[in-house]
Amino acid sequence: RTQTDRVLSEAAGDEIIEIACRRLRSSPAAMLLRVLSVDWTSVRLFLHVLAATIWVGGQLTLASLVPVLRSLGVGAPALAARRFNLIAWPAYIVLLATGAWNVVAERDQLHGRYATTLAIKLAVVVASGLAAFLHTRARTPSRVAMFGALSGLSALAALFLGILLAG
Repeated sequence: RTQTDRVLSEAAGDEIIEIACRRLRSSPAAMLLRVLSVDWTSVRLFLHVLAATIWVGGQLTLASLVPVLRSLGVGAPALAARRFNLIAWPAYIVLLATGAWNVVAERDQLHGRYATTLAIKLAVVVASGLAAFLHTRARTPSRVAMFGALSGLSALAALFLGILLAG
């Protein structure tokens, strides 16, 4: 081979290596190396948000389905509510546990307006759980509606206050 052939061959090899390196840098595996690291704070917040999604979002979803469920039969809304409770109450317990974890983790902020906002949030979290419990025990349509609405509205208030606290 001539000197020119060797130079062209090396140049082509260098170009292939450069293309391969560019593709590796943009590969999904390389992307994973560039994401933020997972720590206990992200796990804590993920679990709290996941549980809030189930508790709050589930109530809103179920409430929006009540008219359709009624058309399926008198007992359909209650049956759907009992099935929802199988995931709603564990989610509420996770919310309480991760909420306590959040308070411990953010204890240096427990003063002034943050502490006031947190106290109000804790009150509406308790109100949401109590109203949901009373909703499950209510026997008249007006009490079912009242406690369901109170649970949903207080859950939304807790969600909003949680966003304020998260900054």
